[in-house]
Amino acid sequence: MATKITDECISCGACEAECPEGAISQGPDIYVIDAAKCTDCHACSDVCPTGACVPA
Repeated sequence: MATKITDECISCGACEAECPEGAISQGPDIYVIDAAKCTDCHACSDVCPTGACVPA
């Protein structure tokens, strides 16, 4: 199961830099996670200041 990014995202970029799989990229409004690349390691959840990275 992949992690997802909710509307709580403030587009700070902390999650993108932390993702070891390169599954996170800037979307039109907020960052998004490519579920096919996500290994559910929770590295993004650990650094997200708003708690926007949650289990899908």
